Amino acid sequence: MPKKNAISESTNSTPETAPAMTFESSLKELEQIVARLESGELALEEALSKFERGIQLARQGQQTLQQAEQRVQILLNDDTQSPLSHFSPDTE
Repeated sequence: MPKKNAISESTNSTPETAPAMTFESSLKELEQIVARLESGELALEEALSKFERGIQLARQGQQTLQQAEQRVQILLNDDTQSPLSHFSPDTE
């Protein structure tokens, strides 16, 4: 039985079973997926699977960046008279 590498195992996990990833690790995995897809060496089913995982990672990254941008906007608010409030990200 062939061994699976860590990348292929992590790309086959579902959002329900996947451990929480940092933004940086998600971005690294997404870059690896893009490189594999651009190589043109994947079979159709594997390419579709990688593409689907890439879309998931891109959406997660976009959400993380939006939350970070919101936090920065709160901190840089020009109205110095208004109190800062604690930021709590939306949880899905």
